[in-house]
Amino acid sequence: MSTTASGKNGTWRNWGGNVAARPAREVTPASVEELTEAVRRAAEDGLTVKAVGAGHSFTSIAATDGLLIRPQLLTGIRHIDREAGTVTVEAGTPLKRLNVALAREGLSLTNMGDIMEQTVSGATSTGTHGTGRDSASIASQIRGLELVTADGSVLTCSESENPDVFAAARIGLGALGVVTAITFAVEPLFLLTAREEPMTFDQVTHSFDELWAENEHFEFYWFPHTGNTNTKRNNRSAGPERPMGQLQGWFADEFLSNGVFQVANWVGRTVPATIPTIARISSRALSARTYTDIPYKVFTSPRRVRFVEMEYAVPREAVVQTLRELKATVDRSRLRISFPVEVRTAPADDITLSTASGRDTAYIAVHMFQGTPYQAYFTAAERIFTAHDGRPHWGKVHTRDAEYFAGVYPRFGEFTALRDRLDPERRFQNNYLRRVLGS
Repeated sequence: MSTTASGKNGTWRNWGGNVAARPAREVTPASVEELTEAVRRAAEDGLTVKAVGAGHSFTSIAATDGLLIRPQLLTGIRHIDREAGTVTVEAGTPLKRLNVALAREGLSLTNMGDIMEQTVSGATSTGTHGTGRDSASIASQIRGLELVTADGSVLTCSESENPDVFAAARIGLGALGVVTAITFAVEPLFLLTAREEPMTFDQVTHSFDELWAENEHFEFYWFPHTGNTNTKRNNRSAGPERPMGQLQGWFADEFLSNGVFQVANWVGRTVPATIPTIARISSRALSARTYTDIPYKVFTSPRRVRFVEMEYAVPREAVVQTLRELKATVDRSRLRISFPVEVRTAPADDITLSTASGRDTAYIAVHMFQGTPYQAYFTAAERIFTAHDGRPHWGKVHTRDAEYFAGVYPRFGEFTALRDRLDPERRFQNNYLRRVLGS
């Protein structure tokens, strides 16, 4: 097990650049045994403990001034059970590596988010999701968990083993222990046909219920300062496989969505008055396209332009009204927003602190280019989201606290009671958890 400093001058920073921490020490365990020993030693030294994945959270959920655990040596597939339709994977495995390995075995997750840089434990612990009418978040596909608890013991849980822990730990926020392995449900590799096309804001909001009902996976992006959106519909296909052409994919995903978009944001950050014009041009740059490929090549896209993000989950029936209120707020304000607003959905699930727990859900995500002041925009958006009983994504910027969460999560008390039992001394505490869960 290696023990190292954390980044430049011992400072750890997240991907978005808006969170920094200086842990007292950092370890990179090569086995579950080494990890348990690190947790025990931290307890002896009076240090709190946090594990960090790829740092893709925009909150300080992984920040610590105690022991920082990096799981990059805890990677790879432990076991594939084809009869049960499951795969057990080490917690530090990047989603990209898992998706590629599963495809090689002729397998796939049912649904996934739109990026693959996160570790499986980081993605599930914060509630990462994609979009789906019937299929839910990555955490909802978990069938078993292994985690190291505050006393250094290894606890396994599933629907039949420690079910109360399983109900909560699938999205555990790092508050219940350090996840060391996850067992996911998988299925035989399948094909998705993606249909992407522009649509006006009024068209997509007027037809949202129909678009949601008619497609397995529907999402869209609204470009602020315009009446334009870009929609994406993904549905299972019998084939044949027709992947996007290499040149077409490079032009849309790399040249336009990353290269040109990066330059446009640099210009917008320097001269904010140009943003509405840039938005109108950007919203018309992407043309309609259709392609058929294996799931991870359809669900995910490269994201190289850095940003800061807030996302709220609202009841699905409230999404159109919520979005119209957001658009009206932007239209009458002096705000200049260079990033599109992303809208996705998820069915209700039974995970204690899932943003979709107990209700059909829609997600509205707002972004700002890294280095651009975002507080005024996010404050205005959050005021709208919370008026609709919104639940913020655990890994994205928000200002809510334990009192608020107790009101929007009917099972909030179940989670905090379990935390009291598993971590009475708050070994896994940090300032973020103190705010969102209470002390």
